[in-house]
Amino acid sequence: MEKELKYSDLVEQPISMHPKKFALWLFMVTVVMIFAALTSAYIVRQAEGNWLDYELPSVFWITSGIVLLSSVFLHWAYRSAKRDELIQLRIGMIGAVGLGIAFLVGQWYSWVALVDREVFFVGNPAGSFLYVFTGLHALHLISGVIFLIIVLISTFRYKVHSQALTTMEMATTYWHFLGGLWIYLFMFLLLNH
Repeated sequence: MEKELKYSDLVEQPISMHPKKFALWLFMVTVVMIFAALTSAYIVRQAEGNWLDYELPSVFWITSGIVLLSSVFLHWAYRSAKRDELIQLRIGMIGAVGLGIAFLVGQWYSWVALVDREVFFVGNPAGSFLYVFTGLHALHLISGVIFLIIVLISTFRYKVHSQALTTMEMATTYWHFLGGLWIYLFMFLLLNH
């Protein structure tokens, strides 16, 4: 005997997402749009001429490695949280926070290297764009480091574990996004320099 289907059985269930995760994704889409606009403006302005040629600071290679390694630590922390391995979770979070701060210090040294090469924020659009790219990314990274510190503190208060992963998932998503954004910016600058 066939089961009679009701209309309610045929209606698809809506996709649900935690409201804070949804807000984070909207914010990240906004950031992507900002950097897409800036990189487009870079290409258009570069084609107009009056463009200063200079070498990118070599510290960018180091900071790229640092941000990738910090993502590895954070992913390890996330996996540890899912398995309730709280010591590894804390070690991973400490590593991610420390490397995030090291990235910011490295970005500061990249600005010092630019000033040493007489590449300033004003005077030539090439330098201006580089300072805007790195400064805006650093601003977002500062917010990411603050987020990681909040999660780190939460791990010591036993608020992050396999049954409470929302903030950990959000921090991991945002941090991986920031790392990917930096790699994109660095590759863009290498290829369009």
